[in-house]
Amino acid sequence: MSTLQQKGINAKAASRQLVKFTTEQKNHALLCIAEEIEKSREEIKKANEKDLVAGKAKGMSNAFLDRLALTDTRIDGMIGVLKDVVSLKDPVGEITGMNTLPNGLRVGQMRMPLGVVAIIFESRPNVCIEVAALTIKSANGVILRGGSDAIFSNMALTGVIKRGLKRSGLPESAVEVVEDTDREVMKELLRMREYIDVVIPRGGLNLIRFVEEHSLIPVIRHDLGICHTYVDKEAKMDMAVSIAYNAKVQRPGVCNSMETLLVHEAVAAEFLPKMKAEMDKAGVTLKGCVQTKAILKDIQEATEEDWSTEYLDLILSVKVVAGVDEAIEHINRYGSHHSDAIITENYTHGMQFINEVDSAACYINASTRFTDGNEFGLGAEMGISNQKLHVRGPMGLRELTSAKWIVFGNGQIRH
Repeated sequence: MSTLQQKGINAKAASRQLVKFTTEQKNHALLCIAEEIEKSREEIKKANEKDLVAGKAKGMSNAFLDRLALTDTRIDGMIGVLKDVVSLKDPVGEITGMNTLPNGLRVGQMRMPLGVVAIIFESRPNVCIEVAALTIKSANGVILRGGSDAIFSNMALTGVIKRGLKRSGLPESAVEVVEDTDREVMKELLRMREYIDVVIPRGGLNLIRFVEEHSLIPVIRHDLGICHTYVDKEAKMDMAVSIAYNAKVQRPGVCNSMETLLVHEAVAAEFLPKMKAEMDKAGVTLKGCVQTKAILKDIQEATEEDWSTEYLDLILSVKVVAGVDEAIEHINRYGSHHSDAIITENYTHGMQFINEVDSAACYINASTRFTDGNEFGLGAEMGISNQKLHVRGPMGLRELTSAKWIVFGNGQIRH
């Protein structure tokens, strides 16, 4: 039996134990983990520094290194996530839809954990804490498989999690970590359907495709964030500039940042120079269509490939469109069904946009940067699902459960 199989057995056994613990016991475990993180700040930062040094030596981009870094502020954020999840309602055991049938049977549904979740992610080590918080509270076992670029950080964080679980009396194997980052080991993980109930890949296109091609286990896909902002002809210009700037610049290396800006032709001459002036201050490289370049003559020309590229950097594609219909068509064709926004004072245009854009999150007059489990009140997230089954958008506690039918009788038999 391989080490990985043993982890699968341990996680499955732990998941069956977790359903026996009360909400109070699970919350206590999360607070114990928060305390262990506080006590282990220097240990965590030293491990993270090893990853950062290795990343710099490999020539990783600043955006990549930003995703990798664990500062005191981000450690505070991880502690905050654990406390936020403690405050959330526990979905496990919730009974809904009880109906009494003509034969006297009472039939309804009860929410229960998915079982064991394997999450495969890349460069953001704080994912370890967010995922552990959600899976422990929802009584799921989890197997974490992070990328090689964050291996020291991930090992430090999972060690802290296990110490917190042990203190609280919950099974340490509720959170397992794969130390070996070799692709062959990942293939083995993806074949362990007797131990794992669902796989969540969270990262770039290559990772997502690899998981989808090799998994024997159901996959909930969390992949590209090709997000758009459309500036309508009835937009407030100052608001549009502010939102576009935030969506691109505030944190460009994450999946909910804007990659393409669409602008109505009626306001392009007014809006584009104002937008460029702000983007220039942040060092954003602009790539524009022919109409955009006619107004902003010194920018790069956008290629067909640019419309479907997730830059995760200070680069922005810009296209002038004839109206809301063309904007929607462009988004549905080139987008990744993640997060898209319209800036408009026209109610009809706004409602048409959120009705027809086929994405997990649609905004009117707000930045796409808000697509996040914590921002949406979920406490944390497993990731952001671009697909339609069984969840779209940020995946929180409730999305880590499914409903089973429960039936109460008093001796009924079927004739």
